[in-house]
Amino acid sequence: MAETFVSHPYNPPDLQLPDYVPCLLPQSTIVGVYGVATLLVVFTIWIFSGRCSKITKTDRILMCWWAFTGLTHIVIEGYFVFAPEFYKKKSPCYFAEVWKEYSKGDSRYVARDSAVVTVEGITSVIEGPASLLAVYAIASKKPYSYTLQLAVSLGQLYGDLVYFITAYLEGDNFSASPYYFWLYYVGANCSWVVIPTLIAIRSWGKISEAFIRQKSKKY
Repeated sequence: MAETFVSHPYNPPDLQLPDYVPCLLPQSTIVGVYGVATLLVVFTIWIFSGRCSKITKTDRILMCWWAFTGLTHIVIEGYFVFAPEFYKKKSPCYFAEVWKEYSKGDSRYVARDSAVVTVEGITSVIEGPASLLAVYAIASKKPYSYTLQLAVSLGQLYGDLVYFITAYLEGDNFSASPYYFWLYYVGANCSWVVIPTLIAIRSWGKISEAFIRQKSKKY
């Protein structure tokens, strides 16, 4: 059966997407479902963390973050990695709709750019499970908790650098409009720049403090 080419909302306009099917769900539904799911995850982990003995409010917040980011990496980003033809979906599969919509902010996703697929693949397969492990490590006060949080945060920041730098080197012209550029390309990714940076700084400090205390005990 011959492939058909239809118009699409992505940039550049000459991007070839055979058998492309437009978004079947409105933006409000796509964003709304993600927002509600996020609040549900955060609420559940917040309640659960309150039952953990002698855990600080900061650690409870971090548990919420790691649960949210871990599930996002595994479920949302994992779908993108393992469903290369999501833009052809003719039925309203929510995850396919997410990436059809997000690609308006960065068409490299719908175009299956190799750098993006690689970054998302590593993120979903390695950083996703590691983020959920961080939830457990904080809750059970494992000695590797800060090391794990530092490692995953640095991994996320490295992915951010690859993501933004490759876009810049390729012309940074992948958004359908300034609206989608700021909403998706910048807005949807800023959390994974700011929060991992803060966690990395905090974890580095905690690890350094532990070494200083250990060293002082020897003298």
